[in-house]
Amino acid sequence: MILNGVLAFFNLGTGEIIAIVVVILLLFGGKKIPELMRGLGKGVKSFKQGMNEVEDELKKPLDELDKKEDPK
Repeated sequence: MILNGVLAFFNLGTGEIIAIVVVILLLFGGKKIPELMRGLGKGVKSFKQGMNEVEDELKKPLDELDKKEDPK
């Protein structure tokens, strides 16, 4: 789903995608690509974790304000 949006944004067709994959294979070789993808996956995971931490930090003061306003 997300990939379709990205491909539509760059207006890439099947031929262009195949050419890009072939160039990547020629530049990095078959043995390096899994390592590169693993590093990319770790980077994305770390980025998402950081975004969640920032969101939690922003919500924390709001939650504390709600608790003070609604004493039970």
